[in-house]
Amino acid sequence: MNAPIVTRNWIGYLCESLVDSGAMPTWEATKYLTDNLFSEAPNPRLHESKAPYERISQFLHRVFSPIVEAATRTIELPAAAMIHIFTDISLIGSSAVLVVYFPGQNRPHQLLMLDAVRAWDLVFPDAEAFNGWAEERFGWITEALATAAARAHVEAVAVSV
Repeated sequence: MNAPIVTRNWIGYLCESLVDSGAMPTWEATKYLTDNLFSEAPNPRLHESKAPYERISQFLHRVFSPIVEAATRTIELPAAAMIHIFTDISLIGSSAVLVVYFPGQNRPHQLLMLDAVRAWDLVFPDAEAFNGWAEERFGWITEALATAAARAHVEAVAVSV
């Protein structure tokens, strides 16, 4: 028997993240996500702003950060470990979103995910489609993070022996 596929309500998770961080109140977070994730492609709001580079960077961080945060809650990390999200924004092509694991104690960092995304085309027909997309990235990050954390643990034990 196949195990059921568990998909989070990522829209709710993103909205809660925006509210909890103080970025915006609930009603504004809901409108922001609805306008930017479920609009027509291409999403003109990202390019028609006075600062499209900053707007796209902010949008990508607002979408990817909660997914990464959820992954870090799933995998036990050492106290010194950090996860960072970097973006390389393109106004005409695909932007890059990099998720990097820093195990701490001057050990080498590891790239967990590199996702190329055209921010203005990052729109979905419905919440189910977005949830599937977000769950896929969550899986990628969780799997890579589990591997990186295990490797860092083995290396730390080997050094202390």
